[in-house]
Amino acid sequence: MVRSLSRHKLPALLCGIFAAALTVATPAAAAAAPPTLSRSDAAAGWLARQMVDGERFETEFGGVSYPDQGLTIDAIFAFAAAKVADENGAKALTWLARPEILTGYVGDGGTEAYAGATAKLTLAAQVRGADPTAFGDVDLVARLRGLEDPSGRFSDRSAWGDYSNAFSQSFALLALDRTPAGAPATAAAFLAGSRCADGGYPLLFAQATCVSDVDATALAVQALLAVDRYADAAAGLAWLTGVQAANGSFGNAAGEPNANSTGLAAQALWAGGRLIAAARANIFLLGLQVGCSGPVADRGAVAYTGAGFDPATAPRATAQAVPGLAAVGFAKLSATGARGAAPTLACR
Repeated sequence: MVRSLSRHKLPALLCGIFAAALTVATPAAAAAAPPTLSRSDAAAGWLARQMVDGERFETEFGGVSYPDQGLTIDAIFAFAAAKVADENGAKALTWLARPEILTGYVGDGGTEAYAGATAKLTLAAQVRGADPTAFGDVDLVARLRGLEDPSGRFSDRSAWGDYSNAFSQSFALLALDRTPAGAPATAAAFLAGSRCADGGYPLLFAQATCVSDVDATALAVQALLAVDRYADAAAGLAWLTGVQAANGSFGNAAGEPNANSTGLAAQALWAGGRLIAAARANIFLLGLQVGCSGPVADRGAVAYTGAGFDPATAPRATAQAVPGLAAVGFAKLSATGARGAAPTLACR
């Protein structure tokens, strides 16, 4: 772990981190999934090899496996950020378009329609270059716009209640900003208006006491930057840099330093031009990555915390760490030009 950065070491550090996000491979080499020195590529490659049938993630409860569409989408984002595992990204999107998988995630569009899931899937389709207005015979964009209420908030329509939050609002802005009509100004204003007095953003709206959250702020910052709400994003960036630990990490609501929160925060910091803070976050993430001294099957994975590799938490931790390691924000994510294979970490 690095406690501080000296001024003369920073340029070399930044160059090293940016270089780690880039590898050059010929088409023939990519097909063979060559070893890579890029830590972000290796992380994405490990993540791809954890997918069931190379296309999806599942979660187990009571001995039964259920589809995990959310983690599968996180993997799509990771592959696009690292520009690798494009074959897995394509298979994942095809799987997500299956009627039972699609409906189970975003709802039926009638009595059940979930804002966050619809927004996140819309963005995934856009990142993959698919048409979100005709995704598995569903117009995700129209459905998402239909979930905005007069206040500008995107809310769930469900017999089970409304579980929409800052993630729902932010993903909606990021996705709709990519459409010809753009993101609604009312929706951007609603997110900006949720800011806490300290500059951060809460996960849940309309709290009795506004409590800033790292993950929510990281995502809100990226959404606000995308829709040109720079002052509102700057407040969130200032809050993030203010709560960053000396070792570069960010904690969850309980204050526990972890890869998921740090990955999201790093992504926002890179997008917002806070390069020193972003570099420090990446150093923490690299310290959680399984390297050449670890088991071959685990190399490239990013552990959730400093407690070490845990196969139950590593896939989600790795998926959310990769965009930060690759220094790519959600607004810039694109699978265009991604190499097909899933690389392994180069070790001697």
